[in-house]
Amino acid sequence: MGRGPSIAARKGAEDARRGKLFTKFIREITVAARAGGGDPKANSRLRLVLDKAFAANMPKDTAERAIKRGTGEGGADNFEEIRYEGYGPGGVAIIVDCMTDNPTRTVADVRHAFTKNHGNLGTSGAVAYMFTRVGQIFFETAGDAAQEEKILEVALEAGADDVLSEDGYTEVLSSPENYEAVKQALETKGLKAVQADLTLRPGTMVEVAGEQRESVAKLIEMLEDLDDVQKVYSNADLS
Repeated sequence: MGRGPSIAARKGAEDARRGKLFTKFIREITVAARAGGGDPKANSRLRLVLDKAFAANMPKDTAERAIKRGTGEGGADNFEEIRYEGYGPGGVAIIVDCMTDNPTRTVADVRHAFTKNHGNLGTSGAVAYMFTRVGQIFFETAGDAAQEEKILEVALEAGADDVLSEDGYTEVLSSPENYEAVKQALETKGLKAVQADLTLRPGTMVEVAGEQRESVAKLIEMLEDLDDVQKVYSNADLS
């Protein structure tokens, strides 16, 4: 085990998880609308996913159709949320969040990905304790000390837990409860994030190299490519 990767590496890891965005966003919007209603002002979960979807240039009418499906106006989709946990090569911890209308198919696909890449699907709670749910906001600051200081000041005043700057990026971390307030405060001051989301952050990273590194990378890629998979989290240091 060793220290975590640089902010740039963590940012790159987040970028790599963004495959098949629209399909995944549509499912998440549908489930959020079904759970909390179709009004984003009254449904914080829906508001958050719409922010991400529109930032990725999803057309408004696509999002509106997904909301209607969730509220039953456009033919309800029977998606349910399932989390799988397991280990990859080198003892890497992996969490796989899914939305599926066929859990039997999904668990078979997830198990196949683990097995094919020398990993093991575990039981619920096997690795979740290694991660903390946080709000994570990235800014590209390019070493601009004044901008970094402004982000630090605004974020901490709004309730952020930590602000880290290195390799041309500044990363703001907050509790899930304070995430929206921190994000809004930064936006109000004209600070535009390159990426913002609620995520699972590992407490300790695991270094993998050589064949193990290659197998872990293939496992994560294979999981992310599954239609039913929304997000994949791991504590692998692949930098």
